[in-house]
Amino acid sequence: MENQLAKSVEERTFQYQDSLPSLPVPSLEESLKKYLESVKPFANEDEYKKTEEIVRKFQNGVGEKLHQKLLERAKGKRNWLEEWWLNVAYLDVRMPSQLNVNFVGPSPHFEHYWPAKEGTQLERGSIILWHNLNYWQLLRREKLPAHKSGNTPLDMNQFRMLFSTCKVPGIARDSIMNYFRTESEGHCPSHIAVLCRGRAFVFDVLHEGTLITPPELLRQLTYIYQKCCSEPVGPSVAALTSEERTRWAKAREYLIGLDSENLTLLEKIQASLFVYSMEDTSPHVTPEDFSQVLEMLLAGDPGVRWGDKSYNLVSFANGVFGCCCDHAPFDAMVMVNIAHYVDERILENEGRWKGSEKVRDIPLPEELVFTVDEKILNDIYQAKAQHLKAASDLQVTGYTFTAFGKRLTKKEALHPDTFIQLALQLAYYRLHGRPGCCYETAMTRYFYHGRTETVRSCTAEAVSWCQSMQDPSTSLLERQQKMLQAFAKHNKMMKDCSNGKGFDRHLLGLLLIAKEEGLPIPELFEDPLFSRSGGGGNFVLSTSLIGYMRIQGVVVPMVHNGYGFFYHIRDDRFVVACSAWRSCPETDSEKLVQMTFHAFHDMIQLMNTSHL
Repeated sequence: MENQLAKSVEERTFQYQDSLPSLPVPSLEESLKKYLESVKPFANEDEYKKTEEIVRKFQNGVGEKLHQKLLERAKGKRNWLEEWWLNVAYLDVRMPSQLNVNFVGPSPHFEHYWPAKEGTQLERGSIILWHNLNYWQLLRREKLPAHKSGNTPLDMNQFRMLFSTCKVPGIARDSIMNYFRTESEGHCPSHIAVLCRGRAFVFDVLHEGTLITPPELLRQLTYIYQKCCSEPVGPSVAALTSEERTRWAKAREYLIGLDSENLTLLEKIQASLFVYSMEDTSPHVTPEDFSQVLEMLLAGDPGVRWGDKSYNLVSFANGVFGCCCDHAPFDAMVMVNIAHYVDERILENEGRWKGSEKVRDIPLPEELVFTVDEKILNDIYQAKAQHLKAASDLQVTGYTFTAFGKRLTKKEALHPDTFIQLALQLAYYRLHGRPGCCYETAMTRYFYHGRTETVRSCTAEAVSWCQSMQDPSTSLLERQQKMLQAFAKHNKMMKDCSNGKGFDRHLLGLLLIAKEEGLPIPELFEDPLFSRSGGGGNFVLSTSLIGYMRIQGVVVPMVHNGYGFFYHIRDDRFVVACSAWRSCPETDSEKLVQMTFHAFHDMIQLMNTSHL
């Protein structure tokens, strides 16, 4: 036992990176077979036959040529998808990313030691900062255990993107700046940026080589807060990051042209460990209903968020916290990990600081005073206006289902994630009278720099089961059999996708090869069934399991007439957050969540009736 312990202590966070397998290219035949299966729920017989023919021609013609070129590309790269995915999914996207791409989530401390309470923002802020900084130090020293599935190590590269990382806007394509280094790699920035009432400050979190403590952090936060409360509000340069990407890129160039010192200030924010955002608002939040805090994290004051930072730690006036993160450099599981770590530390210490109250003589925070003119102030005004207008269209529902959770689904031998996915399929079918094409995230971290693959949850099996649930003439036994077939299908797809045998990223690769070679877009991608089944980012249900810890989050829908649906699973409950656009008359996140909760009951009942 002691040997094992010593071994695990020695294990370094990034030690397995060099030995991870390369991302495989799946077989063309398999991918196309799976693709055909996935379009079936959205086609009548004639449409399906037509698509079948298009796929056959693609497989025997241009598809095979593109596949060979993709295999060639994969020979020279450990991850043939990485650069493409970053560009296509994130950096080439021109719409404002703070609202449309970023993911947000509340910190779960309000469920235990830190219920919403006015007057606690600064003291709690100093404690939560301290725990975040300890996590940064663990990562710098590679003391965080490498993640594993069983004994198989998973890729940890995304953890390098949590701190000191920032997207920088470009006219046609953004880029990512990453300043993080482990201790063995050398120097790394050690300051954080604080945004408060339209102003920006930075201060170092190390003093004489050690982390500054909560009482010292409290002094820095109090200085900033009191200064901002007693003086006029600042220009809110941060609001520019909420703008359409090309517009922000041009404004940024103009800002730098105005005064070269502005570039130095921008780089201080870019390189900072993270941004600490101080809000003046107080969202209502309870363990059963956190709709408002989610909405305010997505739609809050753009003057105190640096939308391009990989991590904004958001602090509300009533001592409630959350995060707003750029999605380009990493996926939410990184944030789930640090949020869980911080929550565990707050629980252990009963929400208090139990160390020394001594405050050393530390330099005061430095304010970043940008040189601005009428044009920039007008750009900021426009950015704020467009952000708040777009954000006001957002409907977010965050509720907890407490009748049962994982314990009961496990008892029935039903995988809890699949349970929620199928309940959502049934809820959408009942609400909209048709199947909903659905994107569920699968992790591909078994592979070098692996991120995600798409699981298309709306299978023919799921639809057949939904139809049986709506057909009064179907027997309970038949409904149960159909449900179990849908479970089996989903479980297999999830396993395939995690093992590099999905097809959506493969099809994307083939399309991008065609584009790079200057070839015409293959008919497969122009076929109406391609987008109707969700291809090309057209999924009406954009979903993800956030995990089995107390951490929750949400992203806006992928399409205007769609939903974002995110959930985490506990022994005794399912926690769900759903987003929709108010301007779409046919979607309603509140109704979809309520109908999903009804579906949970129906499914468990179906398992129980069969015992008779």
